[in-house]
Amino acid sequence: MDMELFIKYGPRILHGLWVTLELVGISLAIGAVLSLPIAMARLSKHKFLNAISYGYVYFFRGSPLIAQLYLVYYGAGQLRWELQDIGLWWFFRDAWYCTITVFALNTAAYQAEILRGGILGVPKGQLEAAQALGLKPLVTFFKITLPQAMVASLRPYGNEVILMIKGSAIASVVTIFDLMGETKLAFSRTFDLEVYFIAALLYLAVVEIIRFTWERMDNRLTRHLRPANE
Repeated sequence: MDMELFIKYGPRILHGLWVTLELVGISLAIGAVLSLPIAMARLSKHKFLNAISYGYVYFFRGSPLIAQLYLVYYGAGQLRWELQDIGLWWFFRDAWYCTITVFALNTAAYQAEILRGGILGVPKGQLEAAQALGLKPLVTFFKITLPQAMVASLRPYGNEVILMIKGSAIASVVTIFDLMGETKLAFSRTFDLEVYFIAALLYLAVVEIIRFTWERMDNRLTRHLRPANE
C-alpha cells in the first residue's frame, strides 16, 4: 500500500466514512419511526389504508434505490417554481436532504414488512390470554405483541442495516461526499485503484462490526428461546 497516498487522502476517506454512518443512521432512525404506522396499515382491515400502504411498500421495495434518488433529486428540479411557491425549494435543492428523504422512505418500506412479519408471528394464544385478563388493545400491543415482534425481527433488521450501509454508496452520484464520494474524488486525482481497495476494506470492517454486534445482541435477547443444553 502506498503510504503517501494513504496519508494524503486517508483523512478525507475517513471523513467520508463518518458521513456514510451519519447518513445511514439518520435514515434508519426516521425509517424506524415510519415503519410502525405503515406496518399497522398493512395489517389493517380497512381497504383504503391497506391499499395505500401496500402500494407504498410495493414501489419502494420493487424499484431500484438509485432510481428513487434520481426521481426526488433531479425530479425536484423540474418542479422548482412550484416548490418555491410553497417554500420547499430550500429542502429539495439540497442533495443531503433529498438523499436522507429517499433512504428513509426506502428503508421504512423494508422495516415495515419486517415488523409486519414479526407481529404476525406472535402466537394468537398470547393475545387471547391478554383479552381474558381484560387488557386494553393498546396495552396488549405495546406490552405483549410489539416487544416479541421486535425480538423476532432482530436478525432481519440487522440485514437491513447492512444493506443500507452498502447501498448508501449511491449517494455519491448526487454529489454527497460520503465514503464512496471521497474515494471517487481521490481516484479522479490519482488514478490509483488502491483508494477503492481502502474503501472496500472500510465497508467490510463496518459490516463485520454490525454483524458481530447484532449477533451478540440477538443471542442475548433470545437466550430464553434456546434449549438449555446449548
